[in-house]
Amino acid sequence: MNCPNCKGKDIGKIGNQHYYCWNCFIELSVQNGVFQVHEVESDGSLSSLNDLFSEEERRLQW
Repeated sequence: MNCPNCKGKDIGKIGNQHYYCWNCFIELSVQNGVFQVHEVESDGSLSSLNDLFSEEERRLQW
């Protein structure tokens, strides 16, 4: 599995279908084989980054 943002493979599982990229510090969740990409804000809330990537770029690739 590669991060859609940095293309790195240093991704850790933090929950059921929830992952965290240790290279670029974004949170990923998987829905229907497509990543939902979020930035973790300083207050712990999540901001969607999906609009920065096409659905093809966010498609889960092993």
